[in-house]
Amino acid sequence: MKKLSCGINTIRRNVVTAATFALALGALQITGAASAQTSVAEPLRFGVGLFQPDREKNDATYKPLAAYLEKALGRRVILRTVDTWEGLAKSLATGETDIGLLGPWGYVLANHEAGAQAVSTILYDGKPEYFAIMVTHPASGINSIDDLKGKSFAFGDKGSTSGYLIPFYEFQKRGIDPEKYFSRTLYTKHQAIETSVTRRELDAGADFNRNRDTMITQGLIKADDSKIFWTSPPLPNDAVAVSAALAKDRAFVAKLQAALSGIGTELAKQPDLLPPRYTGFVNKDNTFYQPIKDAGLATGKLRNK
Repeated sequence: MKKLSCGINTIRRNVVTAATFALALGALQITGAASAQTSVAEPLRFGVGLFQPDREKNDATYKPLAAYLEKALGRRVILRTVDTWEGLAKSLATGETDIGLLGPWGYVLANHEAGAQAVSTILYDGKPEYFAIMVTHPASGINSIDDLKGKSFAFGDKGSTSGYLIPFYEFQKRGIDPEKYFSRTLYTKHQAIETSVTRRELDAGADFNRNRDTMITQGLIKADDSKIFWTSPPLPNDAVAVSAALAKDRAFVAKLQAALSGIGTELAKQPDLLPPRYTGFVNKDNTFYQPIKDAGLATGKLRNK
């Protein structure tokens, strides 16, 4: 009888243990599901470079794009202007930004240092390429790079493709040390370069064709007060890139690419989705930006890993 009682108690204990385990497992599953739902519900941080003259205008310009992506992706999108290309690249690297719209050199920095991945390229007048330029005032007497010796010259910030990397590379190929060749070397924003040149406060500077076109269209500078005296070969346009962590979610990347590809059609209904002359996006990956990486390696701005 005693043995039977012990057996029954053992069975009861096993039943309780099994039930407890089942409840615990159920709780873990519920917790896991809740965590997954929380993860899905987390907002996407969308960082955009300073393409417009100031942060307020930049935010207003790209707010419709952020709203479009929020609807297309089914997740809240928080827009944030980052006022330097280098800063935006770093924010992708540190995880402060999930998706970034940034210049080619900024993207290459983020890819090289932290594995950020390009998923799309913006189109300008239907093309995925643009040009770095050097500008001066028409009355400056500057007609080529050879005329720049002893003059003042401005680069963009050191995360800029057209404002820094490509002109620096061009000077390097010609054996020019900017700090010695120019009477004064500055590092500032693209808009400030164009404005200073037209006011003749600066002899020359580096820019990109899209910025100059936009400033002329918006009446910020007069075309007659700005002259292009050097133009680069075609360069890949600005990239939409995702952080290394987000790039692992292939389903999300495919959804993002589909949403971006659809913007070309949506522009007919909602022209303010993108600034004037921007016509949509095309799917591109890291290989499209190889020429920028090559320039970074050649100038020593990137180190081989």
